[in-house]
Amino acid sequence: MEENLKKTCLYDKHVALGAKMSPFAGFMMPIEYSSIIDEHTAVRTTVGMFDVSHMGEIFVSGPDAERFVNHIFTNDVKGLEAGKVLYGMMLYPDGGVVDDLLVYRMTAENTWLLVVNASNIDKDVEWICGQTEGFDVKIDNASERWGQIALQGPKAEEIAERVLDMELSDLAFYTFKEITWYDAPLIASRTGYTGEDGFEFYAAPEVIVRLWDILLTDAHVKPCGLGCRDTLRFEAGLPLYGHELSPEISPIESGLGMFVKMDKEEFIGKEAVLKQKTEGTTKKVVGIELKEKAIPRAGYEVIADGRTVGVVTTGYHTISTDRSVCTALVEKAYSALDTEVEIKIRKKLFKAVVCKKRFYDKKYKK
Repeated sequence: MEENLKKTCLYDKHVALGAKMSPFAGFMMPIEYSSIIDEHTAVRTTVGMFDVSHMGEIFVSGPDAERFVNHIFTNDVKGLEAGKVLYGMMLYPDGGVVDDLLVYRMTAENTWLLVVNASNIDKDVEWICGQTEGFDVKIDNASERWGQIALQGPKAEEIAERVLDMELSDLAFYTFKEITWYDAPLIASRTGYTGEDGFEFYAAPEVIVRLWDILLTDAHVKPCGLGCRDTLRFEAGLPLYGHELSPEISPIESGLGMFVKMDKEEFIGKEAVLKQKTEGTTKKVVGIELKEKAIPRAGYEVIADGRTVGVVTTGYHTISTDRSVCTALVEKAYSALDTEVEIKIRKKLFKAVVCKKRFYDKKYKK
């Protein structure tokens, strides 16, 4: 099985550092180096570095590129300035989610970069290409030509500027710039998926390897695996495709309606999500806190009034806030704050209560 998995350009670096490697989204990826707790804490207190080269990069260009991206994307890119980034989703006509993604407005004329989830690259490319009829656009799946590092934590700016000799303080939240670094093109952006300040660096694989090596010369930079990437994003209330968003869970049901611009003239799935927004949904993603220190895992049942009313989408005992919490998709009647429910863990029921699904206050640079 392992020989059929892809490897990122940093695979050998992970192995040399003793990372615990595991299959993820068709790649062999580092899950942890020292421990999930150590790495999670490093990102919250100083800085951590992630290999996210498995993510997909799809370029859309051509005379109709802006109109096309607006057609397939829930957020509104019309008139977006070069150097800006938007978060949103691509939807099926029924309102289910094809993928959630970042859209970058590049400086090159009529050129956009779509950054998609690793597990969805092939599906997304096929779906995007299937929507191009009537649009003069070119779709370029550049995923194998680009690598990506995420540097996250309160010390990210200071360390990156010093170690990489790169000006980054001019980047506001959800902006990016295209620069030349060691005679090679590089994209530096400031978005993040941890609830902390930080940067993403996109470049050719050999440039990403150099970036990784140089950043590791600073003793504060801790290599981090996907294990703590999940605990960090979960605490900050950020969704993961396949858990809080999916073909069966719309952005309205997930509480992400702010990224769905209903005042746009049209986009795929608009009629379905507009109906959900105006008429309401039958289910909703909520936060739930257990009153005991059990751990509610994805797939566990949410029980109320003697029956199953929902299912856990992600759950942990949080590292930063010491709480046994989860997100869960529940029937709308049980979604109000302070609603008492139970979580079925193995054969035992644990008392719990509906709460806000952001378990940690984000610390982005605004």
